[in-house]
Amino acid sequence: MIFKAKSLQSLSTRLLPFGDAVSEDLPLGQLLRLSLFQVSVGMAAVMLLGTLNRVMIVELGIGAMLVAAMIAIPVLVAPFRALVGFKSDNYRSAIGWKRIPYLWFGTMWQFGGLAIMPMALLVLSGDRAIDISWAGYVGAALAFLLTGIGMHMTQTAGLALAADRATEDTRPKVVALLYVMHLIGMAFAAIIIGALLRDYSALRLVQVVQGTAVVTLLLNLIALWKQENVAPMTKAERAAEGPTFKAAWSDFASGGDAGRLLAVVFIGTMAFNMQDVLLEPYGGEILGLSVSATTLLTATWAGGALLGFGTAAKWLARAMDPYRMCGRGILVGIAAFAAVIFAAPLGSSVLFYVGSALIGFGSGLFGVATLTAAMTMKTTGTAGRGLALGAWGAAQATGAGLSIFIGGTLRDLVNHAAGTGMLSEALATPATGYSVVYHTEIGLLFITLIVLGPLVRVKAITHGAQTRTGLAEFPT
Repeated sequence: MIFKAKSLQSLSTRLLPFGDAVSEDLPLGQLLRLSLFQVSVGMAAVMLLGTLNRVMIVELGIGAMLVAAMIAIPVLVAPFRALVGFKSDNYRSAIGWKRIPYLWFGTMWQFGGLAIMPMALLVLSGDRAIDISWAGYVGAALAFLLTGIGMHMTQTAGLALAADRATEDTRPKVVALLYVMHLIGMAFAAIIIGALLRDYSALRLVQVVQGTAVVTLLLNLIALWKQENVAPMTKAERAAEGPTFKAAWSDFASGGDAGRLLAVVFIGTMAFNMQDVLLEPYGGEILGLSVSATTLLTATWAGGALLGFGTAAKWLARAMDPYRMCGRGILVGIAAFAAVIFAAPLGSSVLFYVGSALIGFGSGLFGVATLTAAMTMKTTGTAGRGLALGAWGAAQATGAGLSIFIGGTLRDLVNHAAGTGMLSEALATPATGYSVVYHTEIGLLFITLIVLGPLVRVKAITHGAQTRTGLAEFPT
């Protein structure tokens, strides 16, 4: 009987996706429980980038430029993720915790932002006796800021905690599982939120946002419970001098292709993310889709990203050059934005959803490829792999934040010019502003290909024998 039980357990571990990520120090139950923080972060991302931006632009009539600025606030905080990770690596406390304090306070920031968001939305909806719309704008900006800080702090500390608990062999697979859980969380959150908002009303939206805040707190509490061992430190250990972030960054910056790779990440991220604040409003305003239907776009995008992740796994297993895979992702992105552009004149919601899925697929390939390149980049001195990945995250987040703001601003300026007759009569439609943004993204993708070119050529000449790097090898 004991032999049969062990055989059954071994079989279930082999058949379960990422079952080989478990270890004696991190059993499957604790691993899946820890991964819940990724679900909460994905849920908050759907709420900020999907549902709320469409409601504020279409239902509340707020300018896309202002909404884009609010959404860009938390994204622009993301470059500090490298510093947060560095601090949690070297945090010294009497209790001995390193990651839990950052994970807990990140949860509270995230919960606080979502908790005050409904009050700001009520003020912005116009249901008030006196004109205090400025308070609604301030409250909404503060809510986006708090939620963004919490998301980045929670995710950084949670990933680091998972890496601490995993063994040397299972660590890459554990972090890969957490990345997939983030996308799954986004997909399921988009479906559930879309279903709850099928019959849209201001009260229903407030209830959904408040419910998201409560679920976030519960998920993260379950995730962090008894996940880090208490290892008290002496006063001398806490007073000892640790490494400095400045010295580590100087070592990293002295590398070879680091600067060009970060430029590729920055420009390419701007190209893929400029539509973040406009895709759902485009579906609602131009194609006439409902709030529920446009919220499902996030699930479509996440599904495309998961497919891109799986495709990248196969290509990396065949030792494909990550820079060449990056180029393929960019080409898919060009086709995706072309499909979105043609969806309006053709009046095809199907083409629109296909374009959304291809955007996720192309951005997934692009992100995996550049992340693999950053992970395998040679570092010197005190610069470690974590710093290289932190620099990748900083370039990616900064590009995403700027692109969201630029996209909303460009759409508003072009539509204003079209509405006042500054453009031709044929362009005097609401779709013109969106189309200009999507054409700009295609142009940025071509620029990214130009910047990427020398890396592909140098890689092909100097590294003829590619190192096999599997999907499970890269963190998020």
